[in-house]
Amino acid sequence: MTRAIRVRAFFALTVLALSLYITLTVPVRLGLDLRGGTQIVLETRDSPTAEADSEATDRTLEVLRRRIDALGVSEPTIARSGDNRIIVELPGVQDPREAADVLGRTAQLTFHPVLGTDPGTKTDAKTGTGSGTVDSDESGHPVRLGPSALTGADVDSAEARIDPQTGAGWFVGIEFRGAGDAWAELTGKAACHPAGDPARRVAIVLDDEVISSPQVNSSVACRTGIAGGSTQITGSFSREEARELGLLINGGALPVPVETVEQRTVGPTLGAAAIEASAWAAAIGTALTSLFIIAVYRLLGALAAVALACYGVISYAALVALGATLTLPGLAGFVLAIGMAVDANVLVFERAREEYAARRKGLRPALTAGFRNAFSAIADSNITTLIAAGLLFLLASGPVRGFGVTLGIGVLASMLSALVITRVLADHAVARRSVRRRPHLTGIADTGRVRDWLTRRNPDLMRHGRTWLAGSAVALVLATSGIAVRGLDFGVEFTGGRLMEYSASAPVDADSAREALADAGLPGAVVQTSGDGDLSVRTDQLTNAEAAKVDKAVGELAGGAEKVRDELIGPSLGDELRRGALIALATALAAQLLYLAVRFRWAFGASAVAAMVHDTLILIGVFAWLGKPVDGVFLAALLTVIGYSVNDSVVVFDRIRELSAANRTDGSDSPDSPHGQRKKVPFPVLANTAILQTLPRTVNTGMGAVFILAALTLLGGDSLTDFALALLIGIVVGTYSSMFTAAPLAIELHGRDSPPPGARKQGSR
Repeated sequence: MTRAIRVRAFFALTVLALSLYITLTVPVRLGLDLRGGTQIVLETRDSPTAEADSEATDRTLEVLRRRIDALGVSEPTIARSGDNRIIVELPGVQDPREAADVLGRTAQLTFHPVLGTDPGTKTDAKTGTGSGTVDSDESGHPVRLGPSALTGADVDSAEARIDPQTGAGWFVGIEFRGAGDAWAELTGKAACHPAGDPARRVAIVLDDEVISSPQVNSSVACRTGIAGGSTQITGSFSREEARELGLLINGGALPVPVETVEQRTVGPTLGAAAIEASAWAAAIGTALTSLFIIAVYRLLGALAAVALACYGVISYAALVALGATLTLPGLAGFVLAIGMAVDANVLVFERAREEYAARRKGLRPALTAGFRNAFSAIADSNITTLIAAGLLFLLASGPVRGFGVTLGIGVLASMLSALVITRVLADHAVARRSVRRRPHLTGIADTGRVRDWLTRRNPDLMRHGRTWLAGSAVALVLATSGIAVRGLDFGVEFTGGRLMEYSASAPVDADSAREALADAGLPGAVVQTSGDGDLSVRTDQLTNAEAAKVDKAVGELAGGAEKVRDELIGPSLGDELRRGALIALATALAAQLLYLAVRFRWAFGASAVAAMVHDTLILIGVFAWLGKPVDGVFLAALLTVIGYSVNDSVVVFDRIRELSAANRTDGSDSPDSPHGQRKKVPFPVLANTAILQTLPRTVNTGMGAVFILAALTLLGGDSLTDFALALLIGIVVGTYSSMFTAAPLAIELHGRDSPPPGARKQGSR
């Protein structure tokens, strides 16, 4: 065993041991879409007296943190996003109305002297009597106020309490900061007026609304006031009203107003079902993929399956160690990366097969050459996928960002699995005497059925390059015509509005649901139903009170229904997300073009980007024809397809680059060509040869990904079906475009004349 092998083996064992320890001891952090709960995104707004800058947002976050703690939610999280947004996650909260109301209220608490009353109107302020208590004018008339004497900043704490003497009647006890001198001064001035005079009152105002206005008790002396630094707000409070008022006062006043721009609620049953479905999809997809690579590559395939299991442990441990949140799209990305992890192994094994067939120097030299020659294609293809993952993380938000994190971790873990773990196991296996005596057991001592068929037929695919380009153009027109004919069904993430999904025990008629919602005041609601009792309602902006009417109407119609999802997106956020999606797509294309231009010729980069645009438009067009929603999860799938498309094109172009270098050296694309041959092989022949040589890798990698995605499509449930379907379409289209769009276009851009038939046959194999 060489020193390099020992170093790789020690490194692999260390990483695996650490990953197993983390997996067994550190719990994963699940997103709300998997464990159930509510996420609220608040945006700070400018007020007449304060600007919603970064500092104001930080102060707002701290006030909200105190309010959330007072709500009693288990393991809440609150974090700032950008300069003026705050993300609040409340696990287990299925009815977000109370939380949204408490968090969104500005709670500008002020204390004012009363100057008089306005007999023209009446108020609904709470009433009460007693020393230091608050009541309204007995006639119900609103009061005229003097300037503010105290604010919420002067309040130290507030708590809902019950009268200890009677055991009934809730009030709010307030403790002031310090000795409460300002409160004593305010009540002392009011006590100088005679009983019954409105000026003997003190008004407590919350958000510009008088919540109570007490008449100071006759026992309070003029200019002495209520001392001791405490007081009580009493009146006809219910327990809930007293608790909410105490919570708002205790939490403090927000320095600037806030607006709810996004609100998502996911039921726990939906999250549990998604986890179970994804687990089954991962298990079945991984098993089928493992059986496939074992059937194709025999012993080395079995070792790759072991490395695949190690990959799963490493990527999961990395996700946990980084403290990343595992979301539903992230879980799908984790499952998808299993299929992508096979690609690096397939690249290595196919190059090893080529080396063994060409050199016949033994298993170990062929395997070593396979790892060496495949490294460039592995690095380039994975870097392009990492670019897509990075863009998802930087430009997306919420669950889609989680998908980008998971995909990026998966790509890095797959490279470690293929280039280190698989190599350690494979080097150890081919060094065994029993294996060297039976080289065909390894799976690299024969060329494989696909390569054998290509060798016998030796098809000249690039002879009809312009025909392939015309076919791509026709497919593009047919697909994109769906955008013009059917239009795109943008989800509420991009349009703004509210989406509520319900699960009923029996199927619900869509027309009956529309009629019931129209009777509830929502005639424009879009209703979709399924045969198994699932029902979704999409509307424009709704308040939580209006959403409660929808809950009631659906519940009465279905005889009881469970709300499994509730999403509210503000119009400004919808516009922003839509712009962000376009920016993400444009940036992805530009970044891929820049990378490919650096790594390859400009013609290759332009061809690969054209193929990406082709794949992107076809996928969007197919979803338009199918009437599928275009939302954030679709965006994640679309950017993944872009990465996959470039991945395939890079493998082909990398082989063209390698053959071109050999062609410049001895005029041949074949490593076993006579050294005396100096005739240059035309570029179209090199491109055709590269496609034929990489086709076995394309087929085997595609099959591995298809097994995973088919399992997700069939078992992933409603939440993952569209995601997996988009990726399945993207893989099929991307595989086609890498061979029959990118390569012919590169030939056209290369500007070479077509070689004579004899040279064409000579350059192919």
